[in-house]
Amino acid sequence: MAEGQGCVTMSYMSSITVRLPENLSRELKKLAREQHMPVSDLVRDAVRRRVAVERFKALRAKTVPQAQKAGFFTDEDVFKVVS
Repeated sequence: MAEGQGCVTMSYMSSITVRLPENLSRELKKLAREQHMPVSDLVRDAVRRRVAVERFKALRAKTVPQAQKAGFFTDEDVFKVVS
């Protein structure tokens, strides 16, 4: 770990700068206090979730046409086959 300006940063993490509107910054800091978490942890979690959602959307966009060609249009269609 590397230390800098009163905080400990994991050496395997990179650092980025994000500009936020003042009101969003205030809300983020308020949430961090309420959750007893560092702002960085909240931002990391939000980014991680967004990346996962976007990857899911991309995967879904690729697989839905194939599923529809095979006759799967709803969740119920899938459940009928796997149940």
